[in-house]
Amino acid sequence: MITLENDYIKVDLLAKGAELQRLFSKETNIEYLWNANPKYWAKHSPVLFPIVGALKNDSFTYKDKNYALPRHGFARDHVFNVEKPSATEAIFTLTQSEDTLKIYPFYFELKLKYQLIERKLNLTYEVINTGTDELLFSLGAHPAFAVPNTLNTVYEDYYLAFNADEKLTYWKLDNGLVDDETESIELGGHKLNLKHDLFYNDALVFKTLQSNCISLLNTKNDYGLHFHFEDFPFFGIWAAPDAPFLCLEPWCGVADGVNHDQNLEHKEGIVKLNAGEKWERFWEVECF
Repeated sequence: MITLENDYIKVDLLAKGAELQRLFSKETNIEYLWNANPKYWAKHSPVLFPIVGALKNDSFTYKDKNYALPRHGFARDHVFNVEKPSATEAIFTLTQSEDTLKIYPFYFELKLKYQLIERKLNLTYEVINTGTDELLFSLGAHPAFAVPNTLNTVYEDYYLAFNADEKLTYWKLDNGLVDDETESIELGGHKLNLKHDLFYNDALVFKTLQSNCISLLNTKNDYGLHFHFEDFPFFGIWAAPDAPFLCLEPWCGVADGVNHDQNLEHKEGIVKLNAGEKWERFWEVECF
């Protein structure tokens, strides 16, 4: 376990999957991250790479060859190399291997950089194409936050506040694939009240979200968090059925559509990176 700590927050990180394990505020004495209870979902905050969501038939074609990849890819199940430059920063690195090349024929370097900045945890993703051919990939975040996170509150006391959206349009999922059908939710005062049945049919998938900051708040006290993200064209909000957590998921990429032809080069949201190029995105959470 790798621990980062400053005067305000403390986080624990694991080399397997470069996964965040704990997000604790010293000021509020609150554990903001989901505890990964396997009764509901045994993850905290996996990285989704080199795909987001499910592939049609769990496979894709590239240059007339067929490859099989599990839901959300393989990075979350691999052990990353770790550097810890300071008490408040850690860098995790994963590259291709003989095993990954059998199921994903690309050379890459994936870095996750965690940094504490006062009351904020910043996670920056960096992908470098170390091969000679074009690199095709998707990448997404999947952090799960505890709901409720304070005593004397229940799930229905909590809500999400969007800094720009007044209405949410989401795409339905059909056995993990994105359907053509959409539904909309009108937001009163930019707020989405949480209730378990929002997620009984899987995640809410957004392709047109205008906000770049979503706050998790409640009606009983002033504790909460601000979740800030930039330049992610897709977003997912999810919880396991009746589970005491909520996932806020910025994505560069999305699950296959129900009518997708399975060609990776045609995949919606696929990132294409030339040899030697570098790509970066980040999200940041502030606890209060």
